Amino acid sequence: MLTKGYVYLVGAGPGDIGLLTVKGKECLEKADVVLFDRLINPLLLEWTKPNCEHVYCGKLPKRHLLRQEVINERLVEYAKAGKVVVRLKGGDPSVFGRVGEEAAALEQEHIGYEIIPGITAGIGAATYAGVSVTHRDHGASFAMVTGHDKSDKGEPLIDWKALATGIDTIAFYMGVKNLAYISQQLVKHGKSSDTPVLVIQWGTLGAQKTVSGTLETIQDRVSEAKVTNPAITLVGEVASLRTGPSWFEQKALFGEQIVLGRTSSDESEIGSQLRQVGAEVFEFPRYTTERYAIPSTELVKAQQILFLSPQSVKSFFQTLKEHQLDIRQCQATFYTVSHKSKKMVEEHGCHSRSANDVSLSEDLLIVGEEKWADKQTELVNRWGEHQLIISHREVLVSQSLSTCERLFDEDRLKTIVFPNADSVRTVTESFAKMGRTAFEHAKDMSVICFGPASYEAARQAGYQVGAVLESPSAKALIEQLIYRKKKEGEKV
Repeated sequence: MLTKGYVYLVGAGPGDIGLLTVKGKECLEKADVVLFDRLINPLLLEWTKPNCEHVYCGKLPKRHLLRQEVINERLVEYAKAGKVVVRLKGGDPSVFGRVGEEAAALEQEHIGYEIIPGITAGIGAATYAGVSVTHRDHGASFAMVTGHDKSDKGEPLIDWKALATGIDTIAFYMGVKNLAYISQQLVKHGKSSDTPVLVIQWGTLGAQKTVSGTLETIQDRVSEAKVTNPAITLVGEVASLRTGPSWFEQKALFGEQIVLGRTSSDESEIGSQLRQVGAEVFEFPRYTTERYAIPSTELVKAQQILFLSPQSVKSFFQTLKEHQLDIRQCQATFYTVSHKSKKMVEEHGCHSRSANDVSLSEDLLIVGEEKWADKQTELVNRWGEHQLIISHREVLVSQSLSTCERLFDEDRLKTIVFPNADSVRTVTESFAKMGRTAFEHAKDMSVICFGPASYEAARQAGYQVGAVLESPSAKALIEQLIYRKKKEGEKV
């Protein structure tokens, strides 16, 4: 007998993945199935389990991939099969998200569910454009209105008089196609033709574009700027508060969309620093870690232990815990090859020394990933005779290939960064699994390498390298990207 599952109807926010709520992220992380819409940022799906099923429900104008009735049926079917299901919807699910219909379908089948609110685009996009939707001096009321409906003409059927005279700030959703009609109706029913208007396309993302005008001029300005949906049209005096680029648009790397080459399941500190200055970063490909059993007796009697990765450190301490061994029973000196590994050792109350300090006169135990089993010569050349214990292996998560494809299809990747030669291999092999060569995927992108080794690997793989950093660091990368952005701005 099948056990009923549970459904979470989750608001993903307007685009920036950092705007997903903590509870929404928790739901994604435990989901067995995610049904997601067209406007969902693909990077959100990178937070799901490696075996999570992704179901695209994308809706395009005049072409619905999955009708709402079919989506309702899918939610019921997956839940009845005992799955934890997330229905991931753009913005807030209760704002033009048809969540009421989905909830009703679940209630009819007596399936448990929760609705997880999200930041709606009318507020999120406005904020990222530098405008507060309410303001003591400019607006005490705020309304969210659909910019289209399901009539033959698609023009919203609403009480224009009440809207024009009774509301200070109005956010129209997906109203670009009907912008001229919306402006005409508001003026006809009482709004001044000089009322300020903002149209914000792709709000909260690096592709954000904001056009300013009035009810009289906005249609022409939007046409000139070639702005299309998805967009929010903000009408009201608060729109006049935007006098230049917003706090979001002034970030040093606003608009930069980067593929950061990855070689393990560990998230990169480089990626974190890039995001802090406004870049959108896709760490690719994605991996999950499979641990191997480590013989505890070897750990206890070792004189020196060298960890080749943070995951190796994690496996070591997990082994001690599983065998109920006190760290004081281990008399070895610890060595690490990276700052991240050193930090993880310290988090367990221990200290480590640099790998360069390994003594060649004492027994050495090296703990590392499966790939090092085929690189014994390299290890011997650097650290001499040793014993190697394989702590784990990194397994490619195929979902990241789909994420990459979609980001490329949406033209949301501009730069590839290779931190090391291994990242060239992992990225290129992943491109091959997608049926494309390095040239096909990177022909319109800039390639940046972290030094001569990664440059040579990239060149041999077929990439046209645009820059090689003198100092292989996040700081040098950010400086290079800022310099490039400045030069591109001077050409415009």
